[in-house]
Amino acid sequence: MVTFLAGGTGTPKLLDGAAGVFAPESTTVVGNTGDDVELGGHLVCPDVDTVLFHGGGVLDTERWWGIADDTTETHAELSRLADAAGLEGGPRYLDDEAQTAGRDIARWRRFSGVAEFMEIGDRDRAVHLTRTSLLDEGHTLTEVTRTLAEAFGLGVDVVPMSDDPVATIVHTEDGPLHFQEYWVAERGAPAVEDVEFRGADAAAPTDAVREALRDDVVVGPSNPVTSIGPMLALDGVREALAETTVVAVSPFVEDRVFSGPAADLMRGTGREPSTAGVADAYPFADAFVLDDDDGTALDRPVVRTDTRIGDTADAARVARACREALEVAR
Repeated sequence: MVTFLAGGTGTPKLLDGAAGVFAPESTTVVGNTGDDVELGGHLVCPDVDTVLFHGGGVLDTERWWGIADDTTETHAELSRLADAAGLEGGPRYLDDEAQTAGRDIARWRRFSGVAEFMEIGDRDRAVHLTRTSLLDEGHTLTEVTRTLAEAFGLGVDVVPMSDDPVATIVHTEDGPLHFQEYWVAERGAPAVEDVEFRGADAAAPTDAVREALRDDVVVGPSNPVTSIGPMLALDGVREALAETTVVAVSPFVEDRVFSGPAADLMRGTGREPSTAGVADAYPFADAFVLDDDDGTALDRPVVRTDTRIGDTADAARVARACREALEVAR
């Protein structure tokens, strides 16, 4: 049995080659939900959906976002209507009172759908409509996620990190921004001053997550701050990881990050943007998988391989290194 902590694109890319190394029926994927947004009344779970779409064979792997060959008629019409009506474009973050009203799971991450600032495909939107409607019918996010995973034919068990709201808020020189506002709308341009996981102090990992964290754990090459950080902010998660065998794949090669805003976010939260900084952020990790060109000296066992993941063969190679690291860590 093995559990992957997944956020962003790093861990989903690793999962692309994991099936031949770790039996899918014995694999659980815990998805980050700190990046979720409610957009025009529909709950969008980007990190969970990347796993669902990839496992279902429909992910747009050029962008690692959304469904391949999806149409965007509704998205385009929303922008056209806003222009025609003279409405200001997005992101249109709703006011403070609206952030804590209505659907509890969406609090602190509510945006208007007017001229929506995130491109949502038409088939993609059907997933968000189904998710939100099932939530409104009284199902938990865990139940809904498992239902969607079944619909997409996944062989692994996919669960969200919590059924409670946690919102990743990036504090910048321009003020606080929801992560999607910071990364999608602002392209990660504002200087990062801190990162807050709003609601984490009152949120809890689900029973499914607690059970999954009793197994061996692989922390994929995801952003340590905004992809893995929200999970670590939940009560009991760090303690659970300290009690099991954990292997982490660095998203850095020494001080060079493969992709995304990890370096800026680590620097902005007072951590060294490097493999050494990742090791410092993961004191519970028993071993690390590093790139062949990464000479960082760590105080824990290291397995080296080419960690760049460009296709399924690359992912399988890194997955095999994770299996070897788990064996070494034991």
